Amino acid sequence: MKRMVIRSFIIALVAALTVPGAAFTQDKFPSKPITIIVPFSAGGSTDLLGRAVEKIWPKYSPQPMVLINKPGGGGVVGTEFVVRSKPDGYTLFLGYGSGHDVVMPHLQKMPYDPYKDLVAVSRLSIHSVVICTGAKSEFNSIKDMVAWAKKEGKPVTSSVSTKAGAVDISITALGKAAGINIVTVPFAGGADAVTTLAGGHVMIGGGHPSEVMPHIKAGRFKPLAVALPERDSSLPNVPTLKEQGINVYTWGSIKGVAAPAATPREVVEYLEATFKKVCEDAEFKKIMADLDQPIMYQNSAAFTKFLQQAFGDYGKLIKDLNISIQ
Repeated sequence: MKRMVIRSFIIALVAALTVPGAAFTQDKFPSKPITIIVPFSAGGSTDLLGRAVEKIWPKYSPQPMVLINKPGGGGVVGTEFVVRSKPDGYTLFLGYGSGHDVVMPHLQKMPYDPYKDLVAVSRLSIHSVVICTGAKSEFNSIKDMVAWAKKEGKPVTSSVSTKAGAVDISITALGKAAGINIVTVPFAGGADAVTTLAGGHVMIGGGHPSEVMPHIKAGRFKPLAVALPERDSSLPNVPTLKEQGINVYTWGSIKGVAAPAATPREVVEYLEATFKKVCEDAEFKKIMADLDQPIMYQNSAAFTKFLQQAFGDYGKLIKDLNISIQ
């Protein structure tokens, strides 16, 4: 009798361990920390946004979020790392919608498809592109810069965060539309590009408000223009390029979250809902305001549709101005 009871128990245990979907085979998501990859160097606008999310995330999730910087290839190295990661929701990409997603595919072959190999989780923000010059520069407006370039017949040098990113494409488009030669110098992220401008190694530079604002407030930079359809609320006195006779505007740098394409729908839904809670958190709003970064949340479906529009608009801009990678 005792042997029969033990035998029955073993059979039941084996069955429980082998039945698909058994409680023993899968933990409820998330059961371990979530890694979020920033494909740019530390200190730039995407990194600062990521640090803010990392701080607030534990309020709304039982597992922490851990940020890792993987710069290189204009953002491609870090993004490809996520694309090739296990699609289980534990490895995410922050910066989805940046230049290497909506700009670079129009200019060169990518090692992955940013729309087929990734799934949009949430949009968190859009950062405007602010074009600045050093405090000692003779340029006080875009008009001054264009006049100098045409008179001297020399190129204007500009630091940019990454090659073919939102900043690079904005400044390249400015040069094309104005009929002047602007040579862009790319870096591994916005912080490096801004440091180069602050050091006086280039004539102008582009960055997002969180990157350039400390220098503007300290009197080291003069903001010349924003490359948006309308003025940036964090820099209300800085005119757009269009206001200064340059018929160019961009979406700025889109900051969203993505996961590998095969990530389960229920995991994506958990993530988008949690990011929404983070974006609605009072402490997060305060941090973002201090960084001069607007909160512009969208869920997965809305963000997917938005990216399609942005991708098409950047493609038209590149075609209309005949922009190419040198």
